[in-house]
Amino acid sequence: MMDTFLLSLTVLLAGGLFALLTCKLFSLMKAGYITITAVGCMIGLYAIIGPLQGTEVTTYSISWLQIFTLSFSIDPLSAFFLIPIFAICPLAVLYSFHYMDKAEQRLRIGVNFFFLTFLIIGMALVATADNIISFALVWEIMSLSSFLLVIYDYHEKETRKADYIYFIFAQAGAMFIFASIALAYSYTGSYSFSTFAVIPANIKVIVFFLALVGFGSKAGMFPLQMWLPHAHPAAPSNISAMMSGVMIKMGIYGIIRFYAILNATELVFGEMVLTFGMVSGILGVVYALGKNDLKKLLAYSSVENIGIILIGAGIGMIGLSSGNMAMASFGFAGSLLHVLNHSIFKSLLFLGAGIVLKKTGVRQIDQLGGILKRMPKTGSAFLTGSISISGLPPFNGFVSEFLIYYGAFQGLLLDGSPFIFTMLAILSLSIIGGLAATCFTKVVGIVFLGEPRTAKAADAQEAGITITIPMTIMAVSCLVIGIFPTPFVQTAFMALKSIKPLVPVGSEEVAVLTGNLAIAARIFLAVFLFSMLLRKVLYLRKEITHNPTWGCGFTQGTTRIQYTGTSYAMSVVDFFRPFVRVKTRYSGIKRIFPRQTTYNTSVEDISEIALVDHLAIPFLYFMRKLRWIQHGHIQLYIGYIIVAIVALLLFV
Repeated sequence: MMDTFLLSLTVLLAGGLFALLTCKLFSLMKAGYITITAVGCMIGLYAIIGPLQGTEVTTYSISWLQIFTLSFSIDPLSAFFLIPIFAICPLAVLYSFHYMDKAEQRLRIGVNFFFLTFLIIGMALVATADNIISFALVWEIMSLSSFLLVIYDYHEKETRKADYIYFIFAQAGAMFIFASIALAYSYTGSYSFSTFAVIPANIKVIVFFLALVGFGSKAGMFPLQMWLPHAHPAAPSNISAMMSGVMIKMGIYGIIRFYAILNATELVFGEMVLTFGMVSGILGVVYALGKNDLKKLLAYSSVENIGIILIGAGIGMIGLSSGNMAMASFGFAGSLLHVLNHSIFKSLLFLGAGIVLKKTGVRQIDQLGGILKRMPKTGSAFLTGSISISGLPPFNGFVSEFLIYYGAFQGLLLDGSPFIFTMLAILSLSIIGGLAATCFTKVVGIVFLGEPRTAKAADAQEAGITITIPMTIMAVSCLVIGIFPTPFVQTAFMALKSIKPLVPVGSEEVAVLTGNLAIAARIFLAVFLFSMLLRKVLYLRKEITHNPTWGCGFTQGTTRIQYTGTSYAMSVVDFFRPFVRVKTRYSGIKRIFPRQTTYNTSVEDISEIALVDHLAIPFLYFMRKLRWIQHGHIQLYIGYIIVAIVALLLFV
């Protein structure tokens, strides 16, 4: 199957080259690139069937520079993470046919497709890299290609700033990952990941922590998520969907893979991951609730869901260290299934948000409204994604979160700190679920319901078929996984074969649990559909009138007499001070006959404030004080080199 996998990457590369060579033939370029990418991804999905079932572990190695060996392999864990790569990316590419419709930008779009190909190939190779050199190489390919995709609108100052921030965080995260790898190499002397298990236990903790910081930065783990709310609004929406839905999961893959290859069963690993997960989940959704920029809101929501994934992984690690295999199995399985689920509904939400922004030119939700009447397909798909991301039945988000809950409740049988952490995990999940539902009722209510707040919102029209088809497929997938969860849960359990020494629970217990979930979801859906049908029948012969709502004493109400994002959410956000900084600007009333007053409330990220005000600015100040070193005299530069060499020789 490795040959088939390599064939899929070859086809994908051919698609990227095709886009470059045919960029002058705009429609042909887009149609050909989409077709070739879809074929390559379908071949890739076929290639992972055997490894995912555990029937085979395929490997491939090649000499590089006649010094190093690049080694790749596909095991069940790799195969599972390849599913969202090969399933979501072709849908995002299909979306781009009508989304990127400016023929005058044909060259820029062709280059964008070329780097998009390298992003897909880079992510696939990251999931299969089997030694240090391979991993470092393909990780940089993935990071640099995504950097070049974010800067699509390079003429915009805001875009250049966002891409600069993303580049800094990507490379800083890579430094931590490479430091982790280098420390492990100093004890093993081998480039193979399989030798990491022999590292001393105390060194494993340091190696894993460094890896957790590095991979957590890529995943958007709090407090390293600062790049997400900058990069996602700047990037084209199809790129945002792939980065948030797929690319950040490579950070999760790295965390779980390093945990597996270290063969680490100490309790501290699970407690570390669970702590970061709880903080990321709660603060991520709180910041999302406080944002009124639609794409920034979705970016912070990704931080929340990364938190849920880490909570599941942390529960699995604690269960494994405590010998509670049921807790470990369902924790890890719920975490992995949420990786897949989040890739679907978050990509759906970004695609939906992207076309709303394209049709209206507006990112602030308080300037939208009434979109569902004007864009019914987009609105229905976005509503489906919103219900899914809120973890409500009968959609897919409920299934993965239920598995994590189930694993956590297994941990209530433990004593000591595992019991305390398990209780905190359950409380955190419940808080996150409630806040997520509040956040997305705000988004759907203000953006898609009510009346248009601006002329741009009133003029919105439904998108083309290549935009609505990918969103429809994703929306249907959310429902299918929720109603027929068994094969998807079993697929997540197959991936657990790569985590040693975990012994997953029996397939019969999993089948019974998922069977009950399926029955409950179908009953829920049947009751809902019956209620809708009954309502339609009861109102069949009744006259329905339309009247304005109460205008609060105003004789002529306007569209401004509607909930705003701030008025809806601020009472909830205020509860989480001082973890959230709320800044209010109010001009005040200073005259008997006042002029126009302004009242504005914004939510600021405390991690961004800390990094900028307390780290970046002092560092830049310190570096400016050292500018005298760069004076232009070559003799002194040679002296610097000699001093450095002498110092290194003394150190050695």
